Amino acid sequence: MSSYVLAGVDGSAESTAAARWAAAEAVRRGLALRLVHARTWLDDIHGDPGQPADVRALTSRMLSDTRQAVLDAHPGLEVGAELIGDTDAVEPLAATLASAASGAELLVLGSRGLGGFAGLLVGSVGLAVAGRCEVPAVFVRAGEAERPGRPDRPEVVVGVDTREPSREVVEFAFREAARRGTVLRAVHGWEPPAVWGYAGGVSPLTEAEQFRVIERELLSVALADWREKFPEVEVVEDTRIGTGSSALVEASADACLVVVGRRRRPHHAGLRLGPVAHAVLHHSQAPVVIVPHD
Repeated sequence: MSSYVLAGVDGSAESTAAARWAAAEAVRRGLALRLVHARTWLDDIHGDPGQPADVRALTSRMLSDTRQAVLDAHPGLEVGAELIGDTDAVEPLAATLASAASGAELLVLGSRGLGGFAGLLVGSVGLAVAGRCEVPAVFVRAGEAERPGRPDRPEVVVGVDTREPSREVVEFAFREAARRGTVLRAVHGWEPPAVWGYAGGVSPLTEAEQFRVIERELLSVALADWREKFPEVEVVEDTRIGTGSSALVEASADACLVVVGRRRRPHHAGLRLGPVAHAVLHHSQAPVVIVPHD
């Protein structure tokens, strides 16, 4: 598989949803699907730890069953499945999954949202993968594989930092909206200055409107070039008073996909998700894709 979508599976409802979502995405992109299970000590809970071969057979069967379920839904899809890694620690496990995704267009994982990730993707592992993966990583909860967004107007939602708009993030969102034939909602959350100065006869409402106009203009400028490159995409420019994370979480209620960025870091220590991506990952009502950018 020279070009593929990668899905991490562990037998949980969340990872099954991730595999189904990844399969539909692979079909949409005309790519193969690769299913992987990163082996950990948690696998031993489901088998006799004194019989390693027995444990391996169980995990292999889980992979085979997931692959067959995907093929039943998408008979013509090329699907590979394999067991990778053998580690207990969070960082090596995250590195194993991130490394496996290095040749993929997307990495898709199951998520429970607030409260952690399913199975082997316990909170710290899932966050570590999201923070270090060099390809876009999608997090899907159980039930979301069938959730296309609002039936009358499904939307791809993207968070835009108008002061430092990321080319990678915005382009990814436009391409996804074009690929799905859906509306793109570009969301920018902004917070007014802590203290507003009142001069002469300028009222607080007038000054608030001035801030709103400025924020709308900044968002329009950030999207202008991309609108020209993707004229077929209908764009809704959405500025909201509040934090970027709260604005995106609110917008996720009617979304089929929420796109947020994660800045790459030169070091290899610590959590590397920003506060917006972290909050959206936990609270979004739709699948979330974390796009790394410089």
